[in-house]
Amino acid sequence: MSVSDAFENILGQPKVREFLRATVAQDRVSHAYLFTGPAGSNKTLAAYAFAQAVLCPKGPGGPRGGECGACDACRRVMRRKHPDVRFFAPEGAGGYLVEQIRDIVADTALAPIQAARKVYILDRVDLLGVQAANAFLKTLEEPPADVVLVLLGRTRESVLPTIVSRCQVVPFRFIPPAEAAGIIAQNSGASPELSRVALAACDGSITRAVEFLRSNERRAFRTRVLEVLACLRTADDWDVLGFASELLTLSKAPLDVVRAEQEQELAENADFLAKSAIRQIEARNKRQLTAKTLESLRQLAAIVRSWLRDVAATCAEAPELVINTDVLADIREAAASTDEARAAAALAAVRRCDEAISYNVSPETCVDALLMEVRDLLYETTPPALARGSR
Repeated sequence: MSVSDAFENILGQPKVREFLRATVAQDRVSHAYLFTGPAGSNKTLAAYAFAQAVLCPKGPGGPRGGECGACDACRRVMRRKHPDVRFFAPEGAGGYLVEQIRDIVADTALAPIQAARKVYILDRVDLLGVQAANAFLKTLEEPPADVVLVLLGRTRESVLPTIVSRCQVVPFRFIPPAEAAGIIAQNSGASPELSRVALAACDGSITRAVEFLRSNERRAFRTRVLEVLACLRTADDWDVLGFASELLTLSKAPLDVVRAEQEQELAENADFLAKSAIRQIEARNKRQLTAKTLESLRQLAAIVRSWLRDVAATCAEAPELVINTDVLADIREAAASTDEARAAAALAAVRRCDEAISYNVSPETCVDALLMEVRDLLYETTPPALARGSR
């Protein structure tokens, strides 16, 4: 589907789309925004679309009101390669570290590398504690003139009032799964059934689901994860460790492409960029690799979660709720060997895996523990309340 500008890709959020378009076209860009909405509501994509429009050298007075999408700067932002668009996520087990925020504040004082302005995107600011927030308040209230701050949070109420009061709040609505699947089908050409599968595999994110459907590699990864899950009932510990190693290797495959692109970009720019600018690009590249690693792990957890929900639905004799219908025989076989309580306990193990990923636990440990716990909780004869990991 052809699109007229970056904002067209903010699927399922028509009011947000029109607000951001008008903001750029009328040259009314503020210094700080807070995008609030549930996971999967396209806040991150909207932040990058906004950054693209803000950094486009054609500006609001140019062709199509600055809604370009075709120049080099726009393409770099769309590929998340622009050195003047910085994305940050919490680095601490419980949220943002004070030292991390101080580094961000110091970075805002540096001049842009390529564009006239810089855009900082901070994810999960609902995990910004009082101390870290205090280190950020002055910059949030009066950032340098060439800086635009875009903060992302789950709800307005979950973000500290001192942060909310210094931002223009942009609310994103919850998109019901049925509507989300319809949007995915419309934008990818996939069937409604496959769109539901993609949505579940991407933890409710419409944007990532469309990307998933366009990637043979990601779809093959899902297929292998589901094959492994079907084998867990008869797998011993060595089998499980082997499966975990294989899935971890497959999940890391996209990182090789990202690394190659990063190295090429540095090689192309090394001759005319200052050393400080190169260091900034290297730091951004490192953050991008970390984010990609977390994204792959979360996709693995999301696929496991969707399969377990299907097993639970089958145990509850609610086959109409099954999403992964392409592996229905395996789901029925698993359901015949377990019950709803065990499936619920296994789903709790996936939640623990999600938390471990957020706490920067090593990927190897996360995947090993996830598969072991799912196997043990689904199929062991010990009651779920006494099983390992449920104490």
